[in-house]
Amino acid sequence: MSRRTVALVLAAGEGTRMKSSRPKPLHHLCGRPMVIYVLEALGPDSVDATVVVVGHGATWVEKEITECATPGRRLSFVEQPEQLGTGHAVSVALPAVEEALGEGDGDVVILPGDTPLLRPGTIAALLEAHVESDAALTVLSAVVDDPTGYGRIVRAKDGSLAAIVEDRDASPEVRALHEVNTSIMVVRQSVLGPALRRVGRANAQQEYYLTDVVAVLRDMGYDTRAVVAPDPGETAGVNDRLQLAAAEKVLRRRINERWLKRGVSIWDPDNTHIDADVELAVDVSVAPGSVLKGHCVIGTGAQLGPNCVLRDVTVGERAVIGAAEGTGAVVGSEAEVGSFVVLQPGAHVAPGEVVAPFTVVGP
Repeated sequence: MSRRTVALVLAAGEGTRMKSSRPKPLHHLCGRPMVIYVLEALGPDSVDATVVVVGHGATWVEKEITECATPGRRLSFVEQPEQLGTGHAVSVALPAVEEALGEGDGDVVILPGDTPLLRPGTIAALLEAHVESDAALTVLSAVVDDPTGYGRIVRAKDGSLAAIVEDRDASPEVRALHEVNTSIMVVRQSVLGPALRRVGRANAQQEYYLTDVVAVLRDMGYDTRAVVAPDPGETAGVNDRLQLAAAEKVLRRRINERWLKRGVSIWDPDNTHIDADVELAVDVSVAPGSVLKGHCVIGTGAQLGPNCVLRDVTVGERAVIGAAEGTGAVVGSEAEVGSFVVLQPGAHVAPGEVVAPFTVVGP
């Protein structure tokens, strides 16, 4: 990138529709907090640093993100004690963003912490379009069949972005539009602060809308753009348990497809659950109903299942495991573990050992 870029991830919300004491960004998908997928969409070549705005359960959120984020990622946190809207969240984080950017101008890519289906290529393309156009602000938009509840993208006659109008504040004509705001945007750092200072709260929510920055920048004479996401499904937010389950299904399909392409046999991908941090070698065979959770490491040629349930288990090369259950155990190469075996935490099955069905193996 020709300019330095800092990511600003908004993860301060409580997520009341989740009906949970767990902060919304920390709800798990395929073994990881959903906000981690947002961080991973910010590829290593896309941003120089990442600032995360926390609020509800701030200490909890910060701890889990720090523990689960990719090692080496430059991370900092800012707390938003009172949630007064997305514009307010960005304002609170501006000093940290400016510190992360250092001297000179740069870009700030702003993302919500509840969009776990984003792919790195989509963010990279957004940043590239923003730099090439030299716009002050570029929004990632999506064209959807049902735009109800989303802010609408209003374009000028020349195709540039004129405004983003929230659903509750939109006229019938604007509500009829199907291009919507994804809450993902890139803004030039030097104009972001001045624009936010002109944003008010005269809206249905009585909040500081970040989206109002578009109209403010237009009034200031700056160019603002919108880039349509190639797959609107990538931009979907997760606000309740139904949407969480839908996102989990998509991510599981992606994980299984990735392993199939790498030489793993998955007999029935729709009925096989493999968490994001599982490691599988080539020629591993996973039968239907199997569940691999946490950080399992499965060696070359191992055969699992059907209905095998493992969490944080290491399995050696060419080992065979039936409908067994294990947690925090080690199974040696060419060992055989029969069905209905329980491998307790710390259990160790020696290479070549045969464990009969209905056996409990302790440490």
